[in-house]
Amino acid sequence: MARLGYVGLGVMGGRMAKRLLDAGHAVTGYNRTPSKADWLREAGMHWADSPRAVAESADVTFSMVTNTAALRAVTGGPDGILAGLEAGKIYVDMSTVSPAVSQELAAQVAEKGAHMLDAPVSGSVETLEKGKLSIMVGGDPDVFEKIKPILLDIGPKATYVGKNGLAVTMKIATNLSLAVQMLAFSEGVLLAEKSGIQREIAVEVLTNSVIASPMVKYRCPFVLNMPEEAWFNVNMMQKDMNLALELARQVDVPMPTTTITNEFLTAARAMGLAEYDFAILFEVLARMSGIQK
Repeated sequence: MARLGYVGLGVMGGRMAKRLLDAGHAVTGYNRTPSKADWLREAGMHWADSPRAVAESADVTFSMVTNTAALRAVTGGPDGILAGLEAGKIYVDMSTVSPAVSQELAAQVAEKGAHMLDAPVSGSVETLEKGKLSIMVGGDPDVFEKIKPILLDIGPKATYVGKNGLAVTMKIATNLSLAVQMLAFSEGVLLAEKSGIQREIAVEVLTNSVIASPMVKYRCPFVLNMPEEAWFNVNMMQKDMNLALELARQVDVPMPTTTITNEFLTAARAMGLAEYDFAILFEVLARMSGIQK
């Protein structure tokens, strides 16, 4: 078993670290808010006082943080992951960030004789806990093959996408559809509801219909009961939508549905709903339709 490290132990990162522990790996972790990792320490995870200390202790260091700025914060400076890497070590970032910044970071890792993979995931808290998470990977294919067994301890599917930065590009291309689907589902439910069909019945029919993608099945019931803790809040989703729109401008791809859905996320923020799961798009559209709880 390789010595593993994990930086960023939030909703998803923490659960991934737990799966690695459950698979029998020794894991050293760090989180900006230490108390959020207490449950992992109780489960056997070792604690480090900085991202650098994690990287120094591990053969393979993982990270999952909220955005590009947070990635720079945990990798740079005297206490960052880069400072703790040395020749032969492997760094795997699972965050959804700017592809250009991911590629830039990979070059810095290579200068130290180490290797970096970008390995974001497709799925949610539910798919992760059920062992159904899918991982996409960018970087050196030989390094991917070397650590693939570890990745498969996190989720059952790990797909090599291409060079550094392309996996996070693929993740952005995937995530934009989540919010677009959520908005379209909300339109259908509200059309049915305002025509006289009970909301619960509309949700049941749609989540068992031809439009019921995996995302629709696990997230769209949130229009009936929102989770106490957001699986992926409005701010996080809008970060990914903005990354998609920025990339689309660079490669000349029109993004009409992404653009309008992004505006509804802005409306959610304006209504004070930013910390809710992005399924709150339903509430935004419901208020605009004259439906109040």
